[in-house]
Amino acid sequence: MLKNINPIKTKAWKKLVEHFEINKGMLLKKLFAQDANRFDKLSIRFGTSLLIDYSKNLITEETLTKLFDLANETELKTAISSMFKGDIINHTEGRAVLHIALRNRSNKPIILNGQDIMPSVNAVLEKIKLFTNSVISGKWKGYTGKSITDIVNIGIGGSDLGPHMVSEALSSYRNHLKLHFVSNVDGTDIVETFKKINPETTLFLIASKTFTTQETMTNAFSARSWFLKSSGNQSDIEKHFIALSVNSVSVVEFGINIENMFEFWDWVGGRYSLWSSVGLSIALSVGYENFIELLEGAHEIDKHFISTEFEENIPVILALIGVWYNNFYGAESEAILPYDRYMHRFSAYFQQANMESNGKYIDRNGKVVKYQTGPIVWGEPGTNGQHAFYQLIHQGTKFIPCDFIAPAISHNPIGDHHKKLISNFFAQTEALAFGKSEEVVLNEFKNSKKSSKYINMLVPFKVFQGNRPTNSILIEKITPRILGNLIAIYEHKIFVQGIIWNIFSFDQWGVELGKELADKILLELDNDLKITSHDSSTNGLINVFKKFNS
Repeated sequence: MLKNINPIKTKAWKKLVEHFEINKGMLLKKLFAQDANRFDKLSIRFGTSLLIDYSKNLITEETLTKLFDLANETELKTAISSMFKGDIINHTEGRAVLHIALRNRSNKPIILNGQDIMPSVNAVLEKIKLFTNSVISGKWKGYTGKSITDIVNIGIGGSDLGPHMVSEALSSYRNHLKLHFVSNVDGTDIVETFKKINPETTLFLIASKTFTTQETMTNAFSARSWFLKSSGNQSDIEKHFIALSVNSVSVVEFGINIENMFEFWDWVGGRYSLWSSVGLSIALSVGYENFIELLEGAHEIDKHFISTEFEENIPVILALIGVWYNNFYGAESEAILPYDRYMHRFSAYFQQANMESNGKYIDRNGKVVKYQTGPIVWGEPGTNGQHAFYQLIHQGTKFIPCDFIAPAISHNPIGDHHKKLISNFFAQTEALAFGKSEEVVLNEFKNSKKSSKYINMLVPFKVFQGNRPTNSILIEKITPRILGNLIAIYEHKIFVQGIIWNIFSFDQWGVELGKELADKILLELDNDLKITSHDSSTNGLINVFKKFNS
């Protein structure tokens, strides 16, 4: 059980408020000018392949000390231990939170309800290994005796975003199997996928813990109907459909052989499920060995997170800096900006992981909070974003802390592309931090033939105030292990912030109301009656929809 500690009532919070009031005018230019060793002091290397530079933040060593005091006063260390021990920290659903067990490569026992869960975890991993090797090698045959060429993962939320992000990020490690993802209940999603695949050589992975998720099962039944139009034989389903679920009864009713069900457990949250059998599509795409490397990378960070003092703890530091901006500077969003095309879904993945985890206004006491909790998370890959929304980050009125992520070595070293990409990565954080003064802009016009009137008019538009904070995460290369490092860092960052804000990060009751109302409205769409059971806006929209379809 997590303790209920209101952060704004702690001594550390009050001291941070005072510290902010005194230092809210701090300038990055001045901070760097005052300390030539600022980069060395405010950066951390993890192993030999990952560097976190947080020196371009509006913080001093005193700021960090006070933030660490906040972490201690909210009993973060105890909370971390509780998660790793399997305590029931998902209180509203009565569950432990043990995605860390799925990547526990030490194989040390993790006890839940008096039993070591590692044998079950390892058994599923062994099953994944045997299955992926069979499919990749071509031994697994479809109903006409042909080997599998295409994998279609049908899931939504964590059952889609995680595997999709990872498989894209690890594109350079892919084998011959073509991977497709279907998530949206919009029929266009699955119909467009049907156009690309052959039922004789396609394997469908149905990823739904309960095997009742509306979007997933709607797509699954459509896939089954499409397949049976070709096969015509119900018994062929077991050669082409795999279940990632805990509901064996519904899986068998669907027509899937129970041997082709890969289980996971209620202590695995959806948005943390890529480490489980939900990651089967990853293993099929890049091979079992690379999937294990991904788990190894995450496990390395798990060990770092639980054993490293806060002053050197990467997830803790990043989380506390985020709290500093969210709760003291009033930042409402943060951007994740990967400078690698393969990482193009990384921001979307952590948009879900963060906003579904910490988008809560009720604290652990069941009371409405009086402070900001989870930020809006967004982002796109560089350099595309530079020609889209960076204008607002540089010169807009919104305060947007940013994380920049880049590999030093490209998987596609064509010409000077990568050096140009990385030069932009370095340039953007420098520009955001230090800007361009009016004096510099005027000096640029020194030898210009433009009139002084024109110059004076233009100068304000070319000034960059700077003082926009960033973290720079520089990795050696995108590999399964390093990607595992990165994902686990951001996962634990989310956990830390949830503890500080005194909220439950592992439930998601906010998604339920819309689903309940949609179920009622779905019944109303099946008749020709005029709808009057809702507010005037909803009634009007439904009735116009019916007219369009009449």
